[in-house]
Amino acid sequence: MMVTAACVGRDREIDVLSTRLRTVSGAELIAISGNPGCGKSTLLTHLVQYHLASPDAGTTLWARVSPWQAATPGSLIRQLLQDQQVEPDRAGDLVDALLEATASDVPVLVAVDDADLADEESLHALVTLIREHRTRRILVVVTTARPGTRLAGQAFDELRLEGVDAQGTADLAGQRGIVLHPAMRAELTRHTSGNPRDIVALLDEVPAGTWARSDAQLPAPAHVVRAVRERLPESGTPAGALIEALAILDVAEPLSTALALAGVEDPLAAIDDARRTGLVTSDGALTPAEVQPRIVTPLVRAAILEVLGMKAVGAAHRRAADVVVDPARRLHHRVAATPTADAGLADDLADLARMRGADGAWAEAAGLYRQSGRLTPDPLERDTRVTLAVDSLLAAGDCTGAGALVPTVESLRETPLRNATLAYLAILRGRSAEAQLRLDRAWDIVNVDREPDVAALIAQRHVLHNLVRCQGAELVTWADRAITMAGSGSAARVEAAVIRGLGLAWSGHPDAARAEYDSVSEQIRYGAQAQRAIMGRGWLQLGLDEIDAARTNLETAVSMAQLGGSTRISMWAVAWLARVQFLTGDWDEAMRNVEAGHGLARSSGIALTTPLLNWTASQIHSLRGNWEAAHRSVAENTTSAGDYEIMRIPDMLARAQLAEAAADYGKVRRILAPLRTMSESVPALSEPGLWPWVDVLGNALVLEGQYDAADDLLRDYEKRSEERGHRSSAARMKYARGRFLGATGDIHGARRTFEDGIQLLDGLGLRYDQARVNFAYGQTLRRAGKRRAADAVIGTARDLYVSLGATTYVERCDRELKAGGLAVSRVENAHAAKDVAELTPQEEAVTTLVARGLSNREVAAELFISPKTVQYHLTRIYAKLGLRSRSELAASRR
Repeated sequence: MMVTAACVGRDREIDVLSTRLRTVSGAELIAISGNPGCGKSTLLTHLVQYHLASPDAGTTLWARVSPWQAATPGSLIRQLLQDQQVEPDRAGDLVDALLEATASDVPVLVAVDDADLADEESLHALVTLIREHRTRRILVVVTTARPGTRLAGQAFDELRLEGVDAQGTADLAGQRGIVLHPAMRAELTRHTSGNPRDIVALLDEVPAGTWARSDAQLPAPAHVVRAVRERLPESGTPAGALIEALAILDVAEPLSTALALAGVEDPLAAIDDARRTGLVTSDGALTPAEVQPRIVTPLVRAAILEVLGMKAVGAAHRRAADVVVDPARRLHHRVAATPTADAGLADDLADLARMRGADGAWAEAAGLYRQSGRLTPDPLERDTRVTLAVDSLLAAGDCTGAGALVPTVESLRETPLRNATLAYLAILRGRSAEAQLRLDRAWDIVNVDREPDVAALIAQRHVLHNLVRCQGAELVTWADRAITMAGSGSAARVEAAVIRGLGLAWSGHPDAARAEYDSVSEQIRYGAQAQRAIMGRGWLQLGLDEIDAARTNLETAVSMAQLGGSTRISMWAVAWLARVQFLTGDWDEAMRNVEAGHGLARSSGIALTTPLLNWTASQIHSLRGNWEAAHRSVAENTTSAGDYEIMRIPDMLARAQLAEAAADYGKVRRILAPLRTMSESVPALSEPGLWPWVDVLGNALVLEGQYDAADDLLRDYEKRSEERGHRSSAARMKYARGRFLGATGDIHGARRTFEDGIQLLDGLGLRYDQARVNFAYGQTLRRAGKRRAADAVIGTARDLYVSLGATTYVERCDRELKAGGLAVSRVENAHAAKDVAELTPQEEAVTTLVARGLSNREVAAELFISPKTVQYHLTRIYAKLGLRSRSELAASRR
């Protein structure tokens, strides 16, 4: 399907119309309706171009009606046919002319722009064509200005165009070489209601630098200002005063506030007059008790303010500051009315910003700090507030918006706060070395006695730094410092407290971690800061095997994003929720959360959680056999410059588990071997919980025949899992230990170990781990010659993998069952080809894998037998089938 560059944000509508045109079987008419500027004409033009480009298309008749043509009978038909000789002398002449022009066995398109302006005679002819000649393959597509418009008194199918979404807005900007800040993309869409004409007008009229900002106030396009200027009543009239008040006040203000500001004596009369201008609506209210007038659109509101002028708007804001009740809104009106520096007002704004930051409303705090900086006369204090505005943007998760202001911050004199803020940006972008240097410098130059709040903030940034370094003990030390130095209600104290529990768990104190979150949850129950506490607790619970509780808390943290939560915290909540859903088998939900997390990463510019998301995605894709998507997910991690452990560890796990799904155990060993060294400096890797790497590496070592190395690896982690009472980690250790025991000849010990592992997983709901343990158990039994028992266990694994949609392992289970011989049906054996019938089940399994191109070592790992056994089977296979090489064997199976 051809898509023109100009027709953006209309994929659904394009698909509807093009499909309708391709499949039309009789004469039909569809009307495209929508507000002026919504793109009706563009969409219709696109459809015409699509039809003209189609090799199987019939005739295309195309016309655009002008207002003056309505009084000229037959003018539309003459334009469609490009024939000025057509005369409407008789009622049937126009219809006959259309019939002659549209005679075809393939679809014919008749397109009319602004059909509601056409002459009645032409419209009657089109309607007659549709009604009386239904076997013709004709699609008439028209545009109309108003929904529900009838043509010649007839109603037809209607496709209503709404505004484009934020992506459509970004595409329109991209056509003009403009990259929108994510916040500005959403704001421009909201401000224009997604109307393409208004979006394009603002993109062309507003200074280019505006679009890189996150907090710019958008004006109205010139054509809207002109229209509003013509309709706006005089400011001295009751209607004019009411419209002015509604434009000045927040939409949440009650009508009584607007009436008090306007000073009108007859409210209902003023409301009626204001509504008649078309600038005000009351959303269908029918009685005085229901009425709540408001300006019709944000664009009209902006145009009203421009028409009023700065002097009148400033005076109105000063009056509003004396009328409104809410302190924050009152402060807003004072700011809007103040064009020059005002130290007292700047201090009030900074105080409110600190309060909102302590509540976790960082985006609001950032705006307040910027306003405060604008009004601050003292240069040093102004620099501090500008820096705090950037810091607050980062806390809100807006790296993109903060990044646009970084050059300003870097140009300021060096202070501890400046270094801490730039370190914060480095942390969120995943740059560990840069963050460490800036934090060390900030701590070196801060005066703890004179600047305890700044010192506490630096300590809290050290907490974040050690969180993503997975350093539990250091995290707790810096959290204690931040809590000691910070004021009781400060944001630094709250953020350090809600993270401290994770540090306790990672440094070997899980019970203390639980108690920490119990205490924090009692103290922080409401507001945006509660999201941080709930997310942290869910993260902890996932690591402690409290799966149901983890799911509940992480889901709650995700949902709190709609209630003023932080994008940064939402990203962690989404990423860890996807891990819970992977482990419990809710893979479709996990993938939806992965996509949501990627969306947040793109809009915020935060890189930290991307490898964590890609770990989940690559596992699901590889287990489902979507190899291209799995490799793409892993490859995305290599594009990140991040060097934090929270990024490196899931990247290694993703690559290792992709290799495991492909039965490349040598690659698994090579990828995960560095984690043994890393665990010496990252104790969190040695704690049972979030990072399931030991069992994966141990399994690979066993299948590679490195039994001593596997035994040495497993011993310490088995002991640690038992000491912590961590069931899922202990089960994973028994998975690897069972493999080891079976491979070294202790089948009875292997059976006890696998059974213990299955028992440990009972009730946890970890379906992936259950399938994994059963599969390894079954393979071990089959190798020991316990074919009947092996079939039962592998059958259980197969059922679990089927429920997960893990086709890679379903196929592997099927090969195991076939190799065991007992599960092959008599009917299948009776009808097998002669050469296949001569092979044993084990030989058939080896043949299948070798024919796919696997090496002897890879086949051995896949079937859990030794490479020597594979070679033995190959020798017998060649003799039975009369073949001499692997290539001949592969060719025989094509």
